[in-house]
Amino acid sequence: MPLQIVHHPDYDAGFAVNHRFPMSKYPLLMDALRARGLAQPEALNMPEAARPSWLKLAHAADYVDQVLACEVPVRIEREIGFPIGQRVSLRAQLATAGTVLAARLALLNGIACNTAGGSHHARRAQGAGFCTFNDVAVAALVLLAEAAVQNILVVDLDVHQGDGTADILNDEPRVFTFSMHGDRNYPARKIASNLDVALPDGAGDAAYLERLDAILPELSARRRWDLVFYNAGVDVHVEDRLGRLSLTDDGLRARDDMVIRHFRTPGIPVCGVIGGGYSTDVAALAARHAILFEVAAGYA
Repeated sequence: MPLQIVHHPDYDAGFAVNHRFPMSKYPLLMDALRARGLAQPEALNMPEAARPSWLKLAHAADYVDQVLACEVPVRIEREIGFPIGQRVSLRAQLATAGTVLAARLALLNGIACNTAGGSHHARRAQGAGFCTFNDVAVAALVLLAEAAVQNILVVDLDVHQGDGTADILNDEPRVFTFSMHGDRNYPARKIASNLDVALPDGAGDAAYLERLDAILPELSARRRWDLVFYNAGVDVHVEDRLGRLSLTDDGLRARDDMVIRHFRTPGIPVCGVIGGGYSTDVAALAARHAILFEVAAGYA
């Protein structure tokens, strides 16, 4: 069975090429996956828009209704970083459903990845930081509500702290949230995860991987996880304009392999999401995101 990949063409909401959020990375990521032979028809899965009832498990009902109706207050749109028109609203619904679908496929096949997701700054009350809905939080709560799983671990390795995920999930005892991120980076006001590790600017491959390698056994010792959500943000890269942790391509590949191997070796399902990446060279950015899929394919 090839690595199961979840994608929808409307993950790209058509932003201008000079927008701070590089929306064109989604079709370019698919191009990169096709070039690597990973996006064969038998590997691809397309989500439908998320059900409002799913979204309201994680987010305030009035905020969900505002996004679906494209009537988000301007002050919240400013915090998100873009207006919530029809294409952006649809994109948020599809990307969230994509993580739900990828999680279901991971439970069936051991591992699966969404070509979007990792919108970890969206809090219960509203979106923020280029994140409209928190796809991992929604997916976790959907699966728990369905009794598909009982113990979920979130491993968030985006360069930014997973404040929204912590806000939504930290009162849910069946989910454990872990974020390893840059100390001096967005958000200015963190919301504590169950476990946070803040790294100094310029950490580099060796120090980053050494710290991660020490933490993974601690996470496994806490309980037997039914599912791991892995946010493989590439904004930790040395050439990313919003990250300052200075990882190389080799460091990204070693990181992804370390995480996936750690959990797949004992048979724990892993659902990968791509997280952040903000380089101005969007083709190079897409190639960095493709590393997650290349590594994951080796464990499918």
